[in-house]
Amino acid sequence: MANPLAILPELESDLKRTEQELLQTVSSGVSFMTEVASHLIKAGGKRVRPGFAMASSSVLDPDGKPATMDVIRGGCAVELVHIGSLYHDDVMDDATTRRSVKSVNAEWGNLRAILAGDYLLGRASELAAALGTEVAGLLANTITQLCEGQILELETAYNPDRTVDIYERSISGKTASLLASACRIGALVNELPRPVTDSLTEFGLSYGMAFQIVDDILDIVATDEQLGKPAGNDLLEGIYTLPVLHALGDDRIADELRPLLTRDITSAQRDRARELIRASSGLLTALDVARGWADKAAGTLTDLPDTPAARALRAASDDLIVRASIPLG
Repeated sequence: MANPLAILPELESDLKRTEQELLQTVSSGVSFMTEVASHLIKAGGKRVRPGFAMASSSVLDPDGKPATMDVIRGGCAVELVHIGSLYHDDVMDDATTRRSVKSVNAEWGNLRAILAGDYLLGRASELAAALGTEVAGLLANTITQLCEGQILELETAYNPDRTVDIYERSISGKTASLLASACRIGALVNELPRPVTDSLTEFGLSYGMAFQIVDDILDIVATDEQLGKPAGNDLLEGIYTLPVLHALGDDRIADELRPLLTRDITSAQRDRARELIRASSGLLTALDVARGWADKAAGTLTDLPDTPAARALRAASDDLIVRASIPLG
């Protein structure tokens, strides 16, 4: 999937500048650190978070001017937090691939992957600090929320009685907080009015909730090739996401599904669990929840003028639901 803001005419050139800034920022005097830190950057990515920072910064601009360097750097700060968290996630999950390439831990080992993830968080903090105390504090709080979300996930690993509330709190910290911060940083750096900044922050949070739920749906219905990583891996790791939790409430399949959800789950049992979840009402229920969050995101933008950036943000929510709906038929 391309960047959901691809309809913005200036986005292509701004994203090229973003790639350059990301690589420049992670460059180190230690050549090996540069190699490891740039591994996932060079593997590519949609750069949703920098895109949202850039779009948010220009929602009041009728002409759609290119992003300033400060906006680019603000978006890069959030993206580096995201990438650093992926390094740590892959260590915890013992993952072997990420973005269709070998994960950093598989290529260089867990110790180097952890240190490189920490290095990326440090570089992100440097970028944020250069943009002012409010941006620096916001990014620090975002990292805190990310860690809290991850802890909530770990505490309920392999627990089929995990609640929807705990799931939502976890993804709010792990995913939605980063997108909310990307939008807020773009608005703060461009000194937009506070009511607009707050609306964009709420947009990013709501979009992020829908984004993660859609990602969790795709983990059940998509292929390894479509995801760029092993499909169904959350089931192996005991991470029971919204479609799984709702599938467990479907009496038609719950009695067969629940005994599969253990620490000893095999790949064959994982595949059977995915089949059962696909046959349940859980996927459609989860999709309805994602749709609700996407609608809420779009609703936060109703008072904004009809600028190219505002139209792109509104369209992003619609595209997200289409992405999840296609595999469901």
